[in-house]
Amino acid sequence: MSSASENSASAGRPRSEEAHRAILDATLELLVEVGFSALTVEGVATRARVGKATIYRRWPSKLPLVIEAFRELPQLEEVDTGNLVDDLKKMLRSYLQLFHSTPLGTVLPSLAGERAHEPQLSQLFDPVVKARSQPLVRALRRAVKRGELLADLDLELAADLIVGPIAVRLFFSGGKVSPKMVGPMVDLALRGIAPDHGAR
Repeated sequence: MSSASENSASAGRPRSEEAHRAILDATLELLVEVGFSALTVEGVATRARVGKATIYRRWPSKLPLVIEAFRELPQLEEVDTGNLVDDLKKMLRSYLQLFHSTPLGTVLPSLAGERAHEPQLSQLFDPVVKARSQPLVRALRRAVKRGELLADLDLELAADLIVGPIAVRLFFSGGKVSPKMVGPMVDLALRGIAPDHGAR
């Protein structure tokens, strides 16, 4: 390849990457502003200042585009303090801070609400949500190995029990969950799945 060709190719890659980033950013912005139902590829193209063809070369429809944009949002961080109570409290407090300070707080409820009406969205969205909960499941699994939890504990169900109160407050009660509320929630949940747990 000639030097001129190399320069041309290297100049093209950043533009392509920049367009990709602009499209994902525009998708998240519109999810916050108008929600999933009203979001259109045309609207994303206009916001990102790209042609619709540029979007369709990367994503066949708005569904995979929305899911990839959602993947960009913060998720539960891996925490391993050697103690389940501390793991859960640090993990959930950090997550809630991000939930209220990033588009996650608007985008997640929007997609969760739409999934019941959009089977294709559910098919793509549900596995992503499950994968994002794995740091919590792994924390529970480590606790089982340390003897803090029963060996036959259903880890997926236990994870749902721990985050259930947060989901109810956020999605159904209309209340805001403060990171300060995490401690009591974790203690109450662990009393159900770890009989020897003592609130700290």
